[in-house]
Amino acid sequence: SCSRAKDVTMPAKLPVNFFPPSSPVIDLFRGQLEQAEQLRQGSEVVLYFFYAPWCGHSIAARAEMERVAGRLADQVLFVAVNCWWNQGKCRKQKHFFYFPVIHLYHRSFGPIEYKGPMSAVYIEKFVRRVMTPLLYISSRSKLLDFLSNYEPGVVGFFEFNASPQPPGYLTFFTSALHSLKKDYLGTIRFGVITDKRVAAEISLEHSGSVYLHRHANTSLIYPKDIMNFTAENICKWALENREMLIRWLRPHGGKSLLLNNELKKGPALLIFIPYNPLAEFHPLLDEITKVALEYHKCNKSQAAEPDVQPLGDTDSPAFDSSVPDAALRFSESFSIAKYPCCNTVVLPQWHSISRTHNVCELCVNQTLGVKPNKVHVPHCNFLEIEAALDSFYLQEHTFFQVISNTIECSNFLSFYSPFSYYTACCRTVNRHFLSFISSEKTIFQTPKVAFSSHGKKDNTQFSIPHIEDRNCFIPDLNISSMNITGLSCRTNKTLNLYLLDSNLFWIYAERLGASRSTHLKEFAAIVDLKEEVHYVLDQNQSLVGHTLENFIKNFSVLYSPLKRHLVDDPSVHFHEQHGITEVTTNTFHETVFLSEKNVLLLYYAQWCGFCASLNHIFIQLARLLPPNNFTVARIDVTRNDLPWEFMTDRLPTILFFPHQRKEQSVKFPEDFSVNLPNLLKFILHHSSFSSSEPCTKECLHKESLLQQGHISHLEREIQKLRSEISALHQAHDQLEAQLSEARREEQRLQQQKHTLEKQHKTLQLHSEQLQATYDQKNQELLEMAEKLQELADASENLLKENALLRILVASREGKLQSKDEMKEPPQSEQTLSEDNDLLLSTATATEEKRIDNIDTLETEHSSGNRTE
Repeated sequence: SCSRAKDVTMPAKLPVNFFPPSSPVIDLFRGQLEQAEQLRQGSEVVLYFFYAPWCGHSIAARAEMERVAGRLADQVLFVAVNCWWNQGKCRKQKHFFYFPVIHLYHRSFGPIEYKGPMSAVYIEKFVRRVMTPLLYISSRSKLLDFLSNYEPGVVGFFEFNASPQPPGYLTFFTSALHSLKKDYLGTIRFGVITDKRVAAEISLEHSGSVYLHRHANTSLIYPKDIMNFTAENICKWALENREMLIRWLRPHGGKSLLLNNELKKGPALLIFIPYNPLAEFHPLLDEITKVALEYHKCNKSQAAEPDVQPLGDTDSPAFDSSVPDAALRFSESFSIAKYPCCNTVVLPQWHSISRTHNVCELCVNQTLGVKPNKVHVPHCNFLEIEAALDSFYLQEHTFFQVISNTIECSNFLSFYSPFSYYTACCRTVNRHFLSFISSEKTIFQTPKVAFSSHGKKDNTQFSIPHIEDRNCFIPDLNISSMNITGLSCRTNKTLNLYLLDSNLFWIYAERLGASRSTHLKEFAAIVDLKEEVHYVLDQNQSLVGHTLENFIKNFSVLYSPLKRHLVDDPSVHFHEQHGITEVTTNTFHETVFLSEKNVLLLYYAQWCGFCASLNHIFIQLARLLPPNNFTVARIDVTRNDLPWEFMTDRLPTILFFPHQRKEQSVKFPEDFSVNLPNLLKFILHHSSFSSSEPCTKECLHKESLLQQGHISHLEREIQKLRSEISALHQAHDQLEAQLSEARREEQRLQQQKHTLEKQHKTLQLHSEQLQATYDQKNQELLEMAEKLQELADASENLLKENALLRILVASREGKLQSKDEMKEPPQSEQTLSEDNDLLLSTATATEEKRIDNIDTLETEHSSGNRTE
């Protein structure tokens, strides 16, 4: 008989050493997990490196682990375990989702998983933190160094006057290990003080006290009376109450939402610096930390805008030497408060032949007239300066003169407070004081200037922003006049500060716009995900605290002077093929906006297959259209960054920019098929050029066809509108019917409401009558109960008298009997008869009294029945 063949499988090869035999790492390449547990029993700190021999990340981390083990092998036991061999116990007991995995044990505490970069310096830094989770603070200077660090610090005070250690010390030690287990970045530093004098510097008086240091907020002491003194509670308390002035971001390289979750919190300042975790000193990091501390120090900042000296100050270069009494006239014109909040407003030049500009200083001030007893407005916030700016634009024609040698001032009342006004003083300054004016040739013509409600000119080519950071325009002014202290609490554009190691994550900096050829990997950028913009700090400037402060200030002002960074790919060679112009980020405005032609622009991507299928249509279109009047262009959106108003979420997208109306771009309808006739109709319909050549018969035929198509299209649209109108009429009738029904229902409910109200009133009256009857009957019952009690007392008395009479009768009868026996004389009989008469009279009186009481009771009872 034919038997089924058995499956033939080759057994897996036996594993081999992953680490070389000379390595300080003990390699358990067969997954001997029980041997690893035995090795851990005799060591204080153990590092487990779980790997898979085929894993590329494990192979890359092998050299880093050997480097760390070579430096710490005398203090830490390094054990590598193969967790992939199917016969090993590690594969059977452990189930890891990725490799390699690093676990650390400190005596019996663990495992503490390390999730940071697989770099030797970072691994060694983390191992050293596990080895010594507490830093010993022995003097005041070390305490100051510990507290000045940018990482949150937790300090415990324990007096070592007991053996082997004071109460609570092991709990505090374990809490430091718990923090490393919960946060692999190790952002909380734990320290211990044993000297009472050093502890007194931070107000720790009792042994066992724990102190959490915070820079911008009030520091805290662990509440022992509320929370139990356990390691988990101390760690939880420190993590919940710590302040993060600046955070490290360390993406692990795989799919993650780390950057997305952080950027969604608000605008972020990303700072890339080369960082060595094992270095003792980090001067650049200390400088960045100082800037972050000043930026978040809200409790010591003033509640409003920083001090800015008026432009009309005598030391300002805006004052011309030809006007010696300018400062005097300025001081006489208006009285500024002691600490006004001011901003600079630059008006465009009135006449192109003039090389002067009007620069105005806009301030918020207090009126000198009637005001309350106490009005302290030393500063103003952004809302006030914005209101002042709006008021200024309403009357800026007051200061719009060609040349003025005097300082003109005007006051505008505040919309929010009758005790404040806005002061604006303007003066003509020479053009050479404005750094942003280029040396263009003067044109002898007067441009038409028309201001909108926001103070912008119609001619955008020569427009000047009205309000900016004055240091961008007048270089002689000190840029440090705007104070960064507490700026995060004085602006709606608060920045979250993040640090990234440029040695590991420089690719992110390059994607944000950093130069690839730079030798110094220092870079800073602000990313605003909500506004879809990001700004890049000029790499020609050194990344120091002063530069970062100016970068933050320029972003925080109401109208930021920072220029949005647009990314394009410099590796692409742009050239015209078949009459199609390739547009980049740098040539977008020149090709599209500054061109004197109509521009048809195609948004495409290399991966878009449908975009590639349109190439032959655009080539034919470019050949048909006259090159003197039309430009056919395209832009790769994956390699170029575009202004937000021209971004698209769908490919391909076709935009048409008419000549002299470039701001009125038109999008090709999505419901139309993209072919040559439809594109020609679309272009000719929105084009602003008119042909000067006479139209031929063929042209007239085409034109008539176009007109007929347009008419038919309009008729279809009219028919659609009519159907929609009829549908709306039907819906209106249905709605009217529903409304009438609702009105009838409302009337019926109102009638029911009135009926229920009347019934409620009747029931209320009946209830009051019943309550009165109840009170009356209750009173009668109380009176009857009193009379019954009196009757009972009388009956009891009668019973007592009856018993007495019986005794008396019995005694008398006894006497009579004895007399009869003795045969007394008739006198005795007379006496006996008298006694009998007395007894009979007493009994008769008693019986009459009882009958009277019974009659009285019956009378009262009958009257009570009649009352009922």
